[in-house]
Amino acid sequence: MEVYSQLGAQAAVAVVAYMFFIGVTFYALQAFRMEQLFKKGKVFQIQLVYILLSIAIGSTVADFILSLSNYSQQLPYIFQ
Repeated sequence: MEVYSQLGAQAAVAVVAYMFFIGVTFYALQAFRMEQLFKKGKVFQIQLVYILLSIAIGSTVADFILSLSNYSQQLPYIFQ
């Protein structure tokens, strides 16, 4: 039963990490003035680009952090 609780805890941490980094990325992207790259009146497309870029960048950062955490947990096995 311990294996299932570990898997559940890892899944919960992963979901929280993804949501956190996507949110942080969305907040950081607000500093850019992407409106100048689009035609006037294309509000929906600009918002869609913000959301898609946030998901792409945030999930990449979350993958990196989760992999780094996983590898650091496996480091003690090198000395066994």
